[in-house]
Amino acid sequence: MSGTLNKVMLIGHLGDDVKMNYFEGGNCIGRFPLATNDTYTNRQTGEKVTNTEWHNIVVRNKAAEVCEKYLKKGDKIYVEGRIKNRQWQGEDGNMRYTTEIHVTDFTFLTNKSESQPNERQAYSNQNPQPASPKAQEPVIQQPEDDDDLPF
Repeated sequence: MSGTLNKVMLIGHLGDDVKMNYFEGGNCIGRFPLATNDTYTNRQTGEKVTNTEWHNIVVRNKAAEVCEKYLKKGDKIYVEGRIKNRQWQGEDGNMRYTTEIHVTDFTFLTNKSESQPNERQAYSNQNPQPASPKAQEPVIQQPEDDDDLPF
């Protein structure tokens, strides 16, 4: 295989509300930190240890507006995207570096209402509208016919 792949999939909790930046021409960018946790048990002490990794998440345009509207600090979200590294010169003249996840798809995993425990919303750059879950179809049980059984 001669191609390459740059794909990230994360499930985590927002560390802060979505911060928006608007530009001329109507474009915008939303940014928020995302925390993912790794939990294990220390073999020597038996103590449960949790390590938190922080990720800088970037969403653009309509996706950013959807995130700003529906997400808040602490919400759980699934994101897919690409890793991008950036550098810039700070006000003090030093070069600064950051690694970001530029989101292509996401799904909200936190319930917006405790009365609707299975409510989820999904978004993809290929589908600019948030997708609501399909209504669950009623399950119709057929009466069992014992006559058709071979034994």
